[in-house]
Amino acid sequence: MPDALPVTLDDVHDAAARLKGVAHRTPVLRSRTLDALAGAEVFVKCENLQRVGAFKFRGAYNAISRLTPEQLARGIATYSSGNHAQAVALAARELGSSAVIVMPEDTPLLKREATAGYGAEIVTYDRYTGDRVAIGEALAAERGLTLIPPYEHPHVIAGQGTATLELIEEAGELDALVVPIGGGGLIAGSATAAKGLLPGIRVIGVEPEAGDDTKRSLAAGERVSIPIPRTIADGMAAEIPGELTFSINRRLVDEVVLVSDDEIRQAMRTAFERMKTVVEPSGATPLAALLAGRLGEPPRRVGVILSGGNVDVRRFAELVSY
Repeated sequence: MPDALPVTLDDVHDAAARLKGVAHRTPVLRSRTLDALAGAEVFVKCENLQRVGAFKFRGAYNAISRLTPEQLARGIATYSSGNHAQAVALAARELGSSAVIVMPEDTPLLKREATAGYGAEIVTYDRYTGDRVAIGEALAAERGLTLIPPYEHPHVIAGQGTATLELIEEAGELDALVVPIGGGGLIAGSATAAKGLLPGIRVIGVEPEAGDDTKRSLAAGERVSIPIPRTIADGMAAEIPGELTFSINRRLVDEVVLVSDDEIRQAMRTAFERMKTVVEPSGATPLAALLAGRLGEPPRRVGVILSGGNVDVRRFAELVSY
């Protein structure tokens, strides 16, 4: 008998109760044009319209809300390329705490400014030469802060799963769920919720071609490290899956497919033109996989999670104008 998973459907339901009235219940969009292009009934969960512009607020708030008054008084630390940084900064502020964020020097300006705008202190590093985990852990130890990592935390994973909980509550039974993979927290939470509610559902992860660490790891049966990816999907530039997230994803994720940067651009454009919604490159990867035919025989009813929309207007115009 396999070991119990570290995050359960009950954990996701518990996170949903904590997030009620705090996180947005984001809309599920439908588009006849998208259905025709995909050859399926498509239900699009718009986490680009979540607080801080991404799903990350769910996990950050769920984790931070469980800390003791003493921990909150000392403050929070994390490391993030942008969306988790904003989520921790906002959740800490909402809960009367403070946050120190380790961010790559090349993080998009929009994400850095938003993080600072929520009151966080930012410490930068070079993503191609620095070890953000080591920097974050050292900073937390030095200052007595509680470290809330972007995905290697059961309460973070459970919080991320609440988006899929809402999607299935609204859309009903789905044959497949398509989710982006960075460190693996969103798809781990999503798969936990989806398989718990619909055991027969197919959970499909999407990575950029340059950042296929999870696909390689699932094929190898163990975590595989790759060079830091260079892709327009900056939120998915992971070099190795998380240990905790991989322990879940290797058991619950059915397949991982890859998309090119050009396919991501096209998906961003389609979302804007046909659904009137702005999606950042990482958030557009599931739609890219669907539109590029990466799912093989299209499922009859498919859920897609647009994970974030944090892209500034100049960068967005540059990406979709080709």
